[in-house]
Amino acid sequence: MCGICGWVDFERDLRQSRAEAQAMTDTMACRGPDDEGLWIAPHAAMGHRRLAVIDLQGGRQPMIADEDGQPLAVLTYSGEIYNFVELRAELTAHGHRFRTQSDTEVLLRAYLEWGEDLAERLNGMFAFAIWDTRREELLLVRDRMGIKPLYYYPLPDGVLFGSEPKAILANPLIRTPTVDADGLRELIAFVKTPERAVYQGMYEVRPGHTVRVTREFLCRRPYWHLESHDHPDDLATTVGTVRELLDDIVTRQLISDVPLCTLLSGGLDSSTVTALAALGLEGQGAGRIRSFSVDFTGYSENFKPDEMRDTPDTPYVHDVVRHIGSDHTDIVLDSADLMDPAVRAAVLRARDLPIGIGDMDTSLYLLFRAIRGHSTVALSGESADEVFGGYRWFFDPEAVSADTFPWLVSPGFGRFAGVGALLDEDLTHKLDIPGYRADSYRQALDEVPRLPGEEGLERRMREISYLHLTRFVQILLDRKDRMSMAVGLEVRVPFCDHRLVEYVFNAPWAMKTFDGQEKSLLRAAAADVLPPSVVGRRKSPYPSTQDPAYEEAVRAEASRLLGDGNGGDMAAAPLVDRDKVRAVIDRPEAAGGPPGSRASLEGLLQFNAWLERYGVRVDI
Repeated sequence: MCGICGWVDFERDLRQSRAEAQAMTDTMACRGPDDEGLWIAPHAAMGHRRLAVIDLQGGRQPMIADEDGQPLAVLTYSGEIYNFVELRAELTAHGHRFRTQSDTEVLLRAYLEWGEDLAERLNGMFAFAIWDTRREELLLVRDRMGIKPLYYYPLPDGVLFGSEPKAILANPLIRTPTVDADGLRELIAFVKTPERAVYQGMYEVRPGHTVRVTREFLCRRPYWHLESHDHPDDLATTVGTVRELLDDIVTRQLISDVPLCTLLSGGLDSSTVTALAALGLEGQGAGRIRSFSVDFTGYSENFKPDEMRDTPDTPYVHDVVRHIGSDHTDIVLDSADLMDPAVRAAVLRARDLPIGIGDMDTSLYLLFRAIRGHSTVALSGESADEVFGGYRWFFDPEAVSADTFPWLVSPGFGRFAGVGALLDEDLTHKLDIPGYRADSYRQALDEVPRLPGEEGLERRMREISYLHLTRFVQILLDRKDRMSMAVGLEVRVPFCDHRLVEYVFNAPWAMKTFDGQEKSLLRAAAADVLPPSVVGRRKSPYPSTQDPAYEEAVRAEASRLLGDGNGGDMAAAPLVDRDKVRAVIDRPEAAGGPPGSRASLEGLLQFNAWLERYGVRVDI
């Protein structure tokens, strides 16, 4: 895992812009604390910050493939290629010779052999850029599920790119970061429209796509997308296939030359990954798996069920630890940790945008920071809910039948509403968020690959699965990438392996819920390695603190921000309704205030800090 960036300009000699290219590279230091590199030619600059995981000595970047001392292609790459050993053998048979043991060199040689078609051969999480010196063209590639981020900013004569917006914003060509009406809509709508990057003029490489930049054109091309197929396997075969895939996926993702661990919440997903990782390490004679979980002071003792969570995590975490014998650590946080100004500033800096999920972002950052003191790589259970159908709204008739994204209808959606509920009425009317969501929803539905004759619930659940696998999952993958890489921790997501995604996507919904519970296929496939308590546990999302002191601190800070006057000193003042803010401050959820009011204030604090620290111009 690493941070990448670069600059292509066909009308400028970039050798005169080393300082600017270096500044872009420096912004990626958090993603790559172990090493850095910068390669510059007349029309291309390639920057890299390295988090060394495989072949610690041999994987330095940018990596150059040359012939007779002349560079053929230059690579800057973030991620892991899990099938690099097989690809290396295939490339060796084609006559390629390797100087290192790294997956980076395999990736570079694969480009020389197969060109842009290399992407289809890769199993992994990746975002990379290759400058072909022979053709003078740039190739940007992102993995199928969008695990690793990659942004780009077209220029009149080239392009800027980077793992995160901050790398692009560091270039002096971007004088003032600007957000237009569509950018503001994207911040608020909670729909994650593909390619839109909020900042005006900036885009994301869409998952499963390449972007090629030449003197004449910029071309976007899909190399992978979800397809619908008949599912001929019976239930027993399907469960067995899911287990075989998971065994192979987790084993592949255990490869590492640095300490490795798992994230354990006590839910079905993370517990399955942890149990299979433990078996994999045992089979390699590599000792016990390390595991980590997050908890809050007094959370289990004072837990109150809500619309999203029936039980606290810790008792189930400890059941798993006892069952598989992992070397486990609980990371326990309190409200002071969550409100620490330096931590909250670090979270915003990691995101580059005010799209965080309140204390859940802050606690995830703190969890990862604590883990980084022990491990460099962590395996996560992220994305199993999208793949297997685990969210509660999958089983809510109102959400399923709604003519919109089902998560927007969930009773718990208010927890993620953010600053949108506090905007000025004229601005709210102008933005028309319901209309924006409707357009995004129609665009997503038009993409869904359907089987001929598929009707009723099966058809609708295929649509809902597609919406989650292409839209909702991106929200969570982005969050996990930014919070982990902000502290130099590589998080792997086995459930995003495209082979598993493709197979389960095409299993009938009736099969995915054959036992009357969510994630039936995963539950059956992993039951033999889990304690009974976890096998029977209902879905519970990542925890959010219930400490009244945290909400009081959020309200107090929002009140200070608002001030006694008209909020004129607040950067967000021209965009928000002061009376709405004051009303929310004065009605705590604990005292009967509307659900989501805490989240609205958290969103306001982050939104205001973003406007101030990034110097953003809102152009609507």
